[in-house]
Amino acid sequence: MGDGEPRVPTAIAVTSADLALPPQDERTLPAAVLQDVGRRPLEQVLTELQTLVDQCGHVIVVCSQAVPASVERRLHTVRALLETDRIALFRPPLPPLGIAVLARQLRQLASCDLGAGVLASAGRLLTHYIHAGALLGSVARLDRVPVDLKAHARSWVPGSQFGVVAHPEPQLVRIGPEAALPGPEFGTSLLVAKGQLPSDWVTGTLAPSWRVQGLRETALPAESADWWGTGRLTEFCAYLPDLSVLYQLVTSVRQSACHWCGIDVIGDRCVFCSATPPVYDGGGGGAAGSAPERALGHRRDPALGRRRERRALTG
Repeated sequence: MGDGEPRVPTAIAVTSADLALPPQDERTLPAAVLQDVGRRPLEQVLTELQTLVDQCGHVIVVCSQAVPASVERRLHTVRALLETDRIALFRPPLPPLGIAVLARQLRQLASCDLGAGVLASAGRLLTHYIHAGALLGSVARLDRVPVDLKAHARSWVPGSQFGVVAHPEPQLVRIGPEAALPGPEFGTSLLVAKGQLPSDWVTGTLAPSWRVQGLRETALPAESADWWGTGRLTEFCAYLPDLSVLYQLVTSVRQSACHWCGIDVIGDRCVFCSATPPVYDGGGGGAAGSAPERALGHRRDPALGRRRERRALTG
C-alpha cells in the first residue's frame, strides 16, 4: 500500500446517519452525513456541500435508489447551482445495507494515496464484490427482485420466510430444510441488520454455508423496509473487510484520464462528470471527428458552457 496520503482526503457522504457504519479499522475516515437533504432549506444544503468541497476538494455522495425523489432532486439541484464537477452522485443498485457497506469501504480507501476520480470509480468496481440480501417474511410487495406467482402465493401462508439475494445476481428461495443461496467464492465478512424478523437462519445457516470469516450486527437502515417491501426482515451483506485487499483490487486496474474533465479514473465512466470514452469513427469524419478535439482541446479545463452541455446530455 502506498505510503503517501493526501493532505485533505476526499469526503465520502451519505444521506442518513444509519448509513454511516462504525469504522472497520483505525484508518476508516468518518462519513459526512447529509441529513434531511430533501426537507431542509436549499440554502442550508447548498452551504453544507460548498463547505465540504472547499475543505476536501471533492465529495462523493453514496445514496440508495430507495431515497425519496425529493432527496435526489435536491442533490442534483445543489450540484447544478454550484456549477462544479467536484461532487459525484453515486447510486449503485444495492439495498440500503449494501450502500452503507460500500460507503464504508470508500471511507477506508479515502485514507490512501488515491485520487478523487480513482476513488469514485472504485465504488463501481467494489460493487461487484458485494453480496447483499435479506430474510423476508413476505415477498408480496417485493419489486426489486423477480418473484414468481408461486412465491407470491406462499407469501400469504402464515410463518412463511424467504431468503433473497438482490446483488450481484437475483436469487429467491422459500426457507425450508433444503433452502440454500449460493454465495461469494472468496473470503468475506457478513454484516447483519435485524428488523422485525429473527435472524436465526441468517446467522445459523447462511453464514456457515457462505464460509464467512467474521460476523457483525448493526442497526437496520430506515430505508430497508421500503426497499424490500416489508418491515418483517433481517438484512445481510457479505463484503471484503480488509483495506489491503480493497487497495490491491483498485490499484490493479489501469488508470486513465477522463477525456472530458481530465481527472484520473478507472473503468469506462467518470463518476464526477458522467463522461464515457469517445467512440471514434474509423473514417475520421462526422460527429466522431469532434471527439479528439474535445479530448485534446478541453482536457484539463473545459469551458463552463461545455460543462453545462455535458450535464444536460448525461443527467
